[in-house]
Amino acid sequence: MTLSVSPVCAFDISGGVAVPVTDGWPGLSAQSGYRWLHFDLAAPDLEVWVQEHLPPTAARAILQRETRPRCDRLDDGLILNLRGVNLNPEASPEDMVSLRLWVTGQGIVSARHRRVFAVDAMRVAAEAGQAPATVGGFLAELTHRLAKWIETVSLELEDQTDALEEKVLESEKVPTGEIARLRRAAIKMRRYVNPQREALEALVRYEGPELDDSAREMMRETGNRTRRSLEELDATRDRLAVLHDNIQAEQALALGRNSYLLSVIAAIFLPLGFLTGLFGVNVAGMPGTEWGLAFWGLTFASIAIGIALYLIFKLSRWL
Repeated sequence: MTLSVSPVCAFDISGGVAVPVTDGWPGLSAQSGYRWLHFDLAAPDLEVWVQEHLPPTAARAILQRETRPRCDRLDDGLILNLRGVNLNPEASPEDMVSLRLWVTGQGIVSARHRRVFAVDAMRVAAEAGQAPATVGGFLAELTHRLAKWIETVSLELEDQTDALEEKVLESEKVPTGEIARLRRAAIKMRRYVNPQREALEALVRYEGPELDDSAREMMRETGNRTRRSLEELDATRDRLAVLHDNIQAEQALALGRNSYLLSVIAAIFLPLGFLTGLFGVNVAGMPGTEWGLAFWGLTFASIAIGIALYLIFKLSRWL
């Protein structure tokens, strides 16, 4: 059966030297070393090729629409799903892109919907003829690059949180929308970074022949970096929550203070309003209608009552 599927890249790698595969559409096995096949999941006929060359469970893992970081052993291979920060144009880094892998001692099949820049960097190096010498070295370098970008983005979120805290300390106005945006970014990243940490820990514990001691040691360090990034995301999320609560509390305090002041002013003017309203009725028998200074008498009486009420509130510590 002739398939029209075409990989993003295909290399035979032996002793750290990568050679592009050009002799027709390749299978998974290399003559020496290992073979790396990298797909775009939108490629035509990819589903048919994957089902023909991979075990059924691995094929389903490669082709499934939604993935979560995982590391599971299957027969003589490894199902590995990872996430990388989204550095594609007009995209948010926290909308992490998925990378699906099927790993055996003879080769690696990787697939993605959107570009994963860590994988692209490895592809560029392979096109230059250089690649990790072993399957374990490939996984170690890939996870290291993914963790490095995650760490970079988490530190950027931390720096932006520091800037917002400085504004709050300097009593500058901080838009709550900016705080909400950063909180969403930290929460969305954490959603994938935590299971990715678990997947890396499972990968370190994997006892298959694909991983040598040096690769396992490098991945152990990558797991530690991922754990630190997770802790930074947790701290950033909590700091932003405190900032939001602080701003809300200050706004509530200002509202309460203003409401209290308005209530006191209303309490002072309530009897004055009653007095002026009473003397404002136009009925017979009103006192002062024949006295030329009646208006000024009422005015000074209202001022005196207002001052008296103010002093009463002050002495009662209501002001």
